[in-house]
Amino acid sequence: MKKYILAAAIIFGTGTIINTSLHSCTTLATSDLGLAVIKRVLLGGINKGVNIYGNKQAFLQNNLVDQALPKELRDINSTLEKIAPSLVAKEREYIADAAVYTVNIAKPILENAVNSLNAQDVTRIIQGEKGTATLILKEKTSQQLITAIAPRVEQELNKYGIVKTINTALSGSNILGNLLGGNNSNANAGSLSMLASEQIVNGLFNIIEDHEKQNSASLLGAFGK
Repeated sequence: MKKYILAAAIIFGTGTIINTSLHSCTTLATSDLGLAVIKRVLLGGINKGVNIYGNKQAFLQNNLVDQALPKELRDINSTLEKIAPSLVAKEREYIADAAVYTVNIAKPILENAVNSLNAQDVTRIIQGEKGTATLILKEKTSQQLITAIAPRVEQELNKYGIVKTINTALSGSNILGNLLGGNNSNANAGSLSMLASEQIVNGLFNIIEDHEKQNSASLLGAFGK
C-alpha cells in the first residue's frame, strides 16, 4: 500500500513539475511572440510617420500633425490670422519643409528604442490601455528627439527667414517676445524652432499611436486576449 501511495505521489509530483514547465514555456513563448508583435506594430507606425514626413503635402494635410501644434505656437498663429494670415500658411509650409530634414535623424533613434524594449515594457503594455506601447516609446525618446532635431529645424527656419518676418508682422505688440519669453530675434528664433520641433516630434508620436490603435487586435491576439 505504501508503494502505491509513493508511486502516486511521484506521478502527481512529476505532473506538477511538467505542468509548471509547460506553463513557463508557454508564458515565455507568449512574451517573445508579444514582444515581436509590439516591435512590428511600432516599426510599422514609425515607417508610416516617416513616409508622411517625407511628403510635404502629406505632412500639411495630416490632422494628427496639426493636433500636435503647441499652444504657444497656436496662439501666435491665432494673432497672425488677424493681421497677416498669409504668414500662417508660410510658417506651416516652412515647418513642413524642415520636417523632411528630420526624418533621417529621428528614425534611427526611434528604431533603436523599439529594439531595446524589454519584458517589463511588455508587461506594462499587456496591463495598459491602447496606446501604451507608443507612450513607452515616447517616454524613452521624446526629449532626445527634440534635442536632436531642434538645431536642424532652427537652421531651416532661419534659412527661410520666417522668424524675422513674423517679428516684423507682430512689431508693436511684442506678442512673440511675451509668448516665447524673449525680447530679441535670436531668443525668439530659438524658441520658435523649439516649438516647431515639439510639433514635429509629437505629431510623429500621434501617427505611431494611431497606427498602434488600428492594430490593437494584433497586440491583443499575441497575448491571447
